Amino acid sequence: MKLSHIMILLLIFAWPLYYLYARQLGAISFLLLALFFLSITIKEAKKLKHREPADNVIAKEEKIKQDSR
Repeated sequence: MKLSHIMILLLIFAWPLYYLYARQLGAISFLLLALFFLSITIKEAKKLKHREPADNVIAKEEKIKQDSR
């Protein structure tokens, strides 16, 4: 997820979260923010897992090329 999309979403939801905080329901707004950041983290981790095997293959090929010299 792009940083600009994350910032736009946070700005859109800032007022409702502050409203909950002002009504002494800050734990709910904190929980919602934590779930939001957890979902972003899971998406990014999945992207890294899919990219990792391709990076390992390239690194192994480069190492073989260097060893053969």
